Amino acid sequence: MNKHTGVLLLNLGTPDDSSVKSVRRYLNQFLSDPRVIELPSFLRWMLVKFLILPFRSKKSAHAYSKIWQTEGSPLLINSKNIKHKLGEILGDDYVVSLGMRYGNPSINSAIKELQDHHVNHIIVLPMFPQYSSAATGSALQQVLNTKSKWQVIPNMTVKQAYFDYTGFIHALSASVKPYLEQDYDYLLMSYHGLPEQQMVHARQDVCDLQQPCPMISKANQNCYRAQCYQTSRLLARELNLAEDKWGIGFQSRLGRLPWIKPYTDELLVTLRQQGVKKLVVCCPSFVADCLETLEEIGIRATEQWLELGGTELRLVPCLNDQKVWIEALARFVNV
Repeated sequence: MNKHTGVLLLNLGTPDDSSVKSVRRYLNQFLSDPRVIELPSFLRWMLVKFLILPFRSKKSAHAYSKIWQTEGSPLLINSKNIKHKLGEILGDDYVVSLGMRYGNPSINSAIKELQDHHVNHIIVLPMFPQYSSAATGSALQQVLNTKSKWQVIPNMTVKQAYFDYTGFIHALSASVKPYLEQDYDYLLMSYHGLPEQQMVHARQDVCDLQQPCPMISKANQNCYRAQCYQTSRLLARELNLAEDKWGIGFQSRLGRLPWIKPYTDELLVTLRQQGVKKLVVCCPSFVADCLETLEEIGIRATEQWLELGGTELRLVPCLNDQKVWIEALARFVNV
């Protein structure tokens, strides 16, 4: 069937199953990406093959096993649901495909699906609200590499980041608000972290990595950390939160290199010292629940919080296929 416009949803990826073998294969592909680990190729190969994979594969497989569902990976399930519902709203003139940067379904297979429908325009929509080279940049590079092999290359529009898109902020607010209607002390917005060395493109006279980022301007508009802070400020404003009722953390750091701060796990300690007991956590750098939200925050951070003496940690689910978010995505596609 010939459809006029293709929408290519991009997400990071997931192992095919929670076995050590499958997780090791996934991690090898992920960590071998030069945009993820910025080292000379030989040093990166040595680090991944001999230091990371032998130790992290089993640990990560155990973490995946805690959240794995009968239908498979939560990230894949949620991403497929987004794809399906977005297609329903957009209608018959669109075909929506889903590609993972690492793992399956691959970006190649997703683009092949669009090619088979003979679309004359492709809208590329990374499912990463804030731009980073390691996620958005890597996925877009793979798209361009694949498309470059086509004999006839259709027009392409890239929706690169939507950290301040009104529909995204409104959907986040609608998702978080019910959790704040119950008794709570503090809202922590936890984002995926990046090594500080990947922030070198941010001008140091504009953004001090040891301090909260200033408001978005031409000088820092492409900085991942600055975009995270902007998302949080807009969300806090929409929720009408007082300054002392919310904060920002960065999770998922790997290795000994310094990652962007403040670290989420260290913030939990600080918040308890400040007397916070009932904590609400949302993860605005993820639009689909995955290992980092369900296991890292939902299980490990919750256990840490209770051990520290906190009474409750409520994790706000990602936007997933919530109606308000799918409708916002559909509008964003047509902007």
